Amino acid sequence: MLNIYRSVLFPIIFSGFKADPEWIHHQVLNVFSFMDTYSDSQLINSIRTTMEKLFCFKDPRLEQNLWELNFKNPVGLAPGYDKDGLAINIWPRLGFGFAELGTVTFHGQPGNPQPRLFRLPTDRAVLNRMGFNNRGAAALAKKFQSQSKTNSLIHPSLFHYGINIGKSKITSLEAAATDYLDSFRLLKSWGDYFVVNVSSPNTPGLRSLQNTDSLGKILAVLAEENQGEKPILVKIAPDLENEAIASILDLIREYQISGIVATNTTINREGLKTQIIPATGRLVTEEAGGISGAPLTQRATEIIKFIWQETKGKLPIIGVGGIFTAEDAWDKITAGACLIQVYTGLVYQGPGVVKQILQGLLKKLDEYGLNSISEAVGLANK
Repeated sequence: MLNIYRSVLFPIIFSGFKADPEWIHHQVLNVFSFMDTYSDSQLINSIRTTMEKLFCFKDPRLEQNLWELNFKNPVGLAPGYDKDGLAINIWPRLGFGFAELGTVTFHGQPGNPQPRLFRLPTDRAVLNRMGFNNRGAAALAKKFQSQSKTNSLIHPSLFHYGINIGKSKITSLEAAATDYLDSFRLLKSWGDYFVVNVSSPNTPGLRSLQNTDSLGKILAVLAEENQGEKPILVKIAPDLENEAIASILDLIREYQISGIVATNTTINREGLKTQIIPATGRLVTEEAGGISGAPLTQRATEIIKFIWQETKGKLPIIGVGGIFTAEDAWDKITAGACLIQVYTGLVYQGPGVVKQILQGLLKKLDEYGLNSISEAVGLANK
């Protein structure tokens, strides 16, 4: 399936077909949403069953338990692909072990002006400045509630949903803590874990919330509301210096936060082969937004390794950034990531990428004589 995508669909989508990448994304999501909504159709059920046969791969050696949650495999869907939970029940059928929905904000918002999503094929990267476009936390909670009432939501013992929450654009930085808290309260019953996103470069001033004073206020109110009930993680930027990351780790210890996500997109433009964005005619250095994909691979892995070493492997890490192959995934896991997420790799490699990564990880376990994926976590540091 991966070869078909690369040889047939990839050239059409990336070269011959000049549609806006965001439009393509929405069409794919609309198809998945349709399949999710009409689950009582015999034809749709047949298609979903076929998807499972094509894309899913199971082996007990890939399972692990984190935060008292059993993950069937370590490969998850990164946030940004399904912000509003439109295809909740499709992601398990593409082979993912979990999916992180969002980023969702308390107030629904349209995001930044278009165009705001650009492919950089020569760099195997994506530039986005979406700006947390989503329908709002209440709408996502309603979606979960609807799925639950019809008994169509996949049982939590089989699949887990994380929810990534961010600050609403209309909310001041001073009121950020309350904004995050309001979203968490609406969604607390539905997410298996939550991620505090203070690292997107596409909401004005958001990254300033990574400083210890601002982040401390957010984590304090969430911890008080949560009372240890749900795992809460913090997502950090790849552009932070190690000293700043160490300060965030101190806060995580203070408020007994469950883990960290490393990393978000980067604002660094160094080393890019792409010079001009064809859709705008502007230099890539003049375009706002965050870069994901291959340019992020090495830096994200370095940060994962730093966090693992600083915490002596005791803090669960979700690794994300430039994962296209099983080798990329193995590097993140052996650097210290318990779980990994893909987004840009899914765009460039197609839906077969998850199965390819999982099969490759099993080969790695055999090569190193390991019995489970958990034994590989942090292996490069030991």
